[in-house]
Amino acid sequence: HAEDELSRSSHSNPGKSLVNGIKANLASNSPKSNLPVPMGPPVYVDLAYIPNHCSGKNTDLEFFKRVRASYYVVSGNDAANGEPSRAVLDALLEGKSQWGENLQVTLIPTHDTEVTREWYQQTHEKQQELNIMVLASSSTVVMQDESFPACKIEF
Repeated sequence: HAEDELSRSSHSNPGKSLVNGIKANLASNSPKSNLPVPMGPPVYVDLAYIPNHCSGKNTDLEFFKRVRASYYVVSGNDAANGEPSRAVLDALLEGKSQWGENLQVTLIPTHDTEVTREWYQQTHEKQQELNIMVLASSSTVVMQDESFPACKIEF
């Protein structure tokens, strides 16, 4: 039954039943698939938002091996949920060390958190080796009754 459904789905909506070029298992209720993701060339982008507020639930070393960005945005600000995750920040260092090229990378945290401060201080030497710069901004944007930190990015 699931195969008939998959066949109909792919004819009426091509590509909809594919996950990274592999047929999706429609019978699975699991949010994460156990299907192997085929290796391919890395993707180079100017700006990448680290998924799920930099939580280790969806982002790991493979993300940083495959998604090579000039700028990564880290938006996590919820220590109780592990956001941002120290493991994800460490995965950035490990992934970047495997690129084989010394491209400049800028990490843009949108919140000043204990995790990012400790990571920055403890890995600063490694960041310099890998040509990773972490932006910190003392600029503040004030709009109506709200104020928040800001930084400017130029491409």
